[in-house]
Amino acid sequence: MTASSDLLAALPALLPDAIAWAQARSREVQIHGAALTPVERALARAVGVARPELIRKATVRRLPLPEGEALRAAASQTGLLGPDAIGLTLGYAVLIVAGHETTRLLSHEFRHVHQYEESGSIEAYLPVYLRQIVEHGYADAPLERDARDHELAS
Repeated sequence: MTASSDLLAALPALLPDAIAWAQARSREVQIHGAALTPVERALARAVGVARPELIRKATVRRLPLPEGEALRAAASQTGLLGPDAIGLTLGYAVLIVAGHETTRLLSHEFRHVHQYEESGSIEAYLPVYLRQIVEHGYADAPLERDARDHELAS
């Protein structure tokens, strides 16, 4: 068995913890994060976000990692939250590593907000997104390709 097939088999057991972790981080950003500027709201609308006024953005030193060992290992193995990760979207919550707040990255993350809107919730989006990451690899996952296709330059 390959590492990706092992992770694919483990995914159903990891999903409840992944969803709970994502919901908790999203709530934190919704409480403590900043509303988008008018320019950022326009950028979000440009990549398809229906409700940019709901987005909250937090600038962080580094992206948070799940507390549980199995979930942290899976996030690292897939490249989702590795040391080079600089942005993370969880519903209407966008986390950006300080120094990386570019139009390109914001438009990418805002496109993920659009994807969450299309799915309806964190609970509906994450199973699809994480399965794509495991099956296709981070760079080739269809939802990641879609976000890259909607990146806008400064």
